[in-house]
Amino acid sequence: MSSLSSSQLTELLGLMPFSEGLGVKLENADPSTVAGTLAWSAERCTSDGILHGGAIMALADSVGAICAYLNLPEGATTSTIESKTNFFRGVRSGFVRATAKPVHIGNRTIVVQTDLLDEEDRSVALVIQTQAVLGRA
Repeated sequence: MSSLSSSQLTELLGLMPFSEGLGVKLENADPSTVAGTLAWSAERCTSDGILHGGAIMALADSVGAICAYLNLPEGATTSTIESKTNFFRGVRSGFVRATAKPVHIGNRTIVVQTDLLDEEDRSVALVIQTQAVLGRA
């Protein structure tokens, strides 16, 4: 499957109003890889101008959920049931890019790994999340 068009990415992100309001931007999406960014801004920071870990986790959860969604069987939905984050460095400017890839696609769960890098391609965080496969027809 090829990557989604710009209008399809906008529509997909529109399914998650929180992510859209936070400022998440999708770059590309297909069942094998979903990538998105979140720009640094003062209102998304904690002390010392460091991008808040919750904002970074929200970015990871957003692209991870889309990755799971694109791998669902017809008629199913998904919800995050577990998320594990390791933080490696603070982000004081620029943006964070998240790239999510499926690790396991099962009948009841989908596991996604999301790598988060800063604008200099340095590792910011690693997130492994498990998504439930719900309401499968």
